[in-house]
Amino acid sequence: MMLLLWPVVVGILYRRLTPDLALIWAVLAGYLLLPPVIALDLPVVPDLGKDSISALAALFMVLTFLRDPLPGLPRGWLGKGLIGLFVLSPFATVLTNSDTIYLAAGVLQGTKIYDSIAAVTNQAIELVPFFLARRYLASEVSIQRLLVALIMAGLAYSIPMLIESQVSPQVNIWIYGYFQHDFFQTLRFGGYRPVVFLQHGLWVAFFTLMALMASVAIWRHCAPDDRPKQTVIVLYLGVMLILCKSVGPMLYAFALVPLILLAPRRMQIACAAVLAVVVMAYPFLRGVHLVPLDQILAKAYALNYERGYSLEFRINNEESLLARAAERPLFGWGGYGRNLIYDPATGQGTSIADGMWIITLGIYGWLGYIAQFGLLALPLLMLCREAWTSKAAVFSPALCAVALILAANMVDLLPNATLVPLTWLMAGAVLGQAERLRQERIDGGYVESMRKITTRQRTVL
Repeated sequence: MMLLLWPVVVGILYRRLTPDLALIWAVLAGYLLLPPVIALDLPVVPDLGKDSISALAALFMVLTFLRDPLPGLPRGWLGKGLIGLFVLSPFATVLTNSDTIYLAAGVLQGTKIYDSIAAVTNQAIELVPFFLARRYLASEVSIQRLLVALIMAGLAYSIPMLIESQVSPQVNIWIYGYFQHDFFQTLRFGGYRPVVFLQHGLWVAFFTLMALMASVAIWRHCAPDDRPKQTVIVLYLGVMLILCKSVGPMLYAFALVPLILLAPRRMQIACAAVLAVVVMAYPFLRGVHLVPLDQILAKAYALNYERGYSLEFRINNEESLLARAAERPLFGWGGYGRNLIYDPATGQGTSIADGMWIITLGIYGWLGYIAQFGLLALPLLMLCREAWTSKAAVFSPALCAVALILAANMVDLLPNATLVPLTWLMAGAVLGQAERLRQERIDGGYVESMRKITTRQRTVL
């Protein structure tokens, strides 16, 4: 019922709010409130779940209520190429995985042409927030509104989070009648970590990190009269992040919050771009054994034996999946669990794919990985180019904060699969800002050239 009613909610948002605010709240509220894991299984069209129905409803309102044309492609050839690769590469994956894989307990079916149509459609739907944000969140006012929306949503979401941290994750059961994950994974450090309406407690923790980073950015540049209130918000969201009981987001906070508080804006953008490059290169670095895994494991065991053991299991699992992906490196193995590893005697699965990087690499190969992570990194790299080539460019504090949040999300895609509509929304917003700044630089250079030509002509006359 909620999934069916959500397009009506999005319609109300677009009728009462400005286009940028309507887009922000359609995606953000849909992500936080709609039921997780399940989806509407409709004939012909792909399954519609919380990640897709908000984006499609927003696109429908843009085309019908606002009567705007379909969002265009990025201006540069690289962006166009990555989008084409992201949407169309599943065709090649399907064509190269038509073979059946035989197991002791059954078979893994080969992919069919229908699978390529469904995959291409899903890839296109996934990019809808990216395209819409590039158009409607490309102004300084809109990017500021995005930060404020993250803070407001974080404060509102803290209420069910506080409830679940005390009585265990029950809100999704109370509202929707089912639990969306393994209850055992909610037990951490002698208590519970909240899940609310998201897929996992890690997703809640990372969203809380987003809200915290947004509040810190607002705190740094707010008016003196607003400083006490903003201080309370920052401290409160920091406490909520601790209550999420997830080590990864807390480490991100320790590393990135000081950057937002102390670093110049251009340095913040440069750090975000560096993180994006590291994430892009991570599978290659793992493949050639340049990542210091032994040292990382030693520090994890020193911090907590249980967490160290969990990390060691994850790393060993990823090594096996990386070797599996290397068997079909270009286009991957496709769906139906073909990218996973199975016991030859029993046919039971022996691997778990947690990180988005290894999931994408195993299913769609290097082409799919470059397309997906390249589209996420491109806005940060373009923004960094403007930061270091245009001395006259002005970067708003909100833009720098969103760039760092996006970079943190990319880093989190290494251990987790936290690629959500908010990720694409932020990537599109940063891309729109970077393109706007680039156009201003070009226009400014053109005006300056014309001024010099006019001055030279006057001198000759």
